[in-house]
Amino acid sequence: MRAPVLAASFLIVFTHGASALEPTDAAWRGPAAVQEEVGPPTPAERGPVAVPEPSEQAIRYYRSGNVVWGLLIPALFLFTGLSARIREWARAIGRKWLFVIAVYFTIFLAINFVIDFPLDYYQGFVRQHAYGLSNGMVVGALFLWIPYLLIKRSPRRWWLYTGLATIPFIFFMLLVSPIWIAPLFNDFGPMQDKALESKILALAERAGIEGGRVYEVNKSVDTEAVNAYVTGFLGTRRIILWDTMIAKFEGDELLFVMGHEMAHYVLRHAIKWVFFLSLLILLALYVVHRTTGAVIDRFKGRFRFDQLADIASLPLLILLLNLLALVGGPVAFASSRHFERQSDRFGLEITQDNHAAASAFVKLQHENLGVPRPGTLYKLWRATHPTLGERIDFCNSYRPWETGEPLEYGHLFADI
Repeated sequence: MRAPVLAASFLIVFTHGASALEPTDAAWRGPAAVQEEVGPPTPAERGPVAVPEPSEQAIRYYRSGNVVWGLLIPALFLFTGLSARIREWARAIGRKWLFVIAVYFTIFLAINFVIDFPLDYYQGFVRQHAYGLSNGMVVGALFLWIPYLLIKRSPRRWWLYTGLATIPFIFFMLLVSPIWIAPLFNDFGPMQDKALESKILALAERAGIEGGRVYEVNKSVDTEAVNAYVTGFLGTRRIILWDTMIAKFEGDELLFVMGHEMAHYVLRHAIKWVFFLSLLILLALYVVHRTTGAVIDRFKGRFRFDQLADIASLPLLILLLNLLALVGGPVAFASSRHFERQSDRFGLEITQDNHAAASAFVKLQHENLGVPRPGTLYKLWRATHPTLGERIDFCNSYRPWETGEPLEYGHLFADI
């Protein structure tokens, strides 16, 4: 469902990826007797990690994005009068205003899914999009009435009220949902590997995160994806690892990943992201407010509605927000990449294990079907993280502790 997806791009945030590059040092790979005599190599003794070539599947995924599709589909709904016809069907079924909006949105998403299905099937993402369809129906049916009520009641300031109303929603999605909602739908349990848990807690204490608990989430029952994060506020601090990540990553790689995730928490990236996204959304809604009147006046005969408060205007809102996402997306993505670079640096400084960090990104490239060195246009309009090639290169080269240079985040570590 690409039409609504781009319009929601301002509400997208941080997530993270496995086939290990094993160390090639002979002593490390040799028999146990040799290991006891020589000992395993230290992080400084292990060599740099090569940036792997992308797989064919990764190349196909890399080429699958279709920004134009997100503009064509809402335009199709508008200029063919299909949106107005869906409104009439919704009125016949729902009768009352609130139900009309819910029915309209359900039909709108269902038609979007049907239109997208051939391309989704070809790209192999049908299951993910079907899951998104059901979630989108629930969220839209529950909350879409709010902006339309504001448009109806306050035609001049609806954009401001709607923008302000999104702030608690963003706060909920980024800060509250991982603590109280995610455990309702996933099996959160204690860490099975107690030795690894102790190392993670020691790392957290060194990063200034005290009193947190480590949870292992049983996600292998429904996905092979990997994820880890640190969340919570006041007395709810928690460190989360999916069991899929624990199974696919070595212990030292997991420690770097957790150091990276702890950086997001310590550097308050989530709070900064809430305010940044809120500002972008307010600006985007204001531009929509200033342009929709002229567009409706110009094409009301084709659209078959003459005011924004008509639910048939939803494709117009999506179209304009998608256009603004194309303009503002590079700014939002650049900010996200900045936060990720900060967290990479923090993770390296707190673990000082370059090889583990680089090999973790090799695994993430495999898991996420990543292309390590994509083109500039991809970086500007699709990359929420630095490219994997850049991250592996950085992990191989960044070693200020070896030359006695000060650490950028050393003042935040408990033992420095």
